[in-house]
Amino acid sequence: MRRLMVTAFMTLDGVVQAPGGPGEDDSGGFPFGGWSFHFWDEQMGQVMAQVMGKPFDLVLGRRTYDIFAAYWPNAPEEAGAKPLNDATKYVASRGTPSLTWDRSVQIEGDVAEGVARLKGEDGPELQVHGSGNLIQTLMANGLIDEYRLWTFPVVLGAGKRLFADGTIPSALRLTDSTVSTTGVVIGTYEPAGDVPIGSFA
Repeated sequence: MRRLMVTAFMTLDGVVQAPGGPGEDDSGGFPFGGWSFHFWDEQMGQVMAQVMGKPFDLVLGRRTYDIFAAYWPNAPEEAGAKPLNDATKYVASRGTPSLTWDRSVQIEGDVAEGVARLKGEDGPELQVHGSGNLIQTLMANGLIDEYRLWTFPVVLGAGKRLFADGTIPSALRLTDSTVSTTGVVIGTYEPAGDVPIGSFA
């Protein structure tokens, strides 16, 4: 069995839309593209290098795939480029995209069923980066084994959220954490079953 890991950059109010730059995803008139940029420090780079430092394949939504495919094949000397370029990229798309990035494969049929099949195969872990809409589908079908959530000290008040309305209630267990010099809390969580209910009364 292959484990599926989600890495997401999000604000304190849960927004995951367009952390990397203006124009990344301005749907809904979102005006804050690039909100994560000025928080990046060396420690965060080290953590990301650890994430990318072991064999993995990618599971990506179409929009994130297009962003990655436009950059990484053309920047082979950048830190992190080789593992991304070497990975097999499984792409979730309702259309018939032109997958020009080497080792790219469209997930055929139902996305949840396709990812479940991938998890049942032998191979390296499956990593999801960005891909907010895809993550909603994976959560709804119980396919995520680990969340790596990078919570940035900023509040936007609008934008696409990781845990949006309709998210299935569930508990998470914190398994690791660190804090960057800029106040970004990097937490690793695993699903922990149903939400425990109690009372202080």
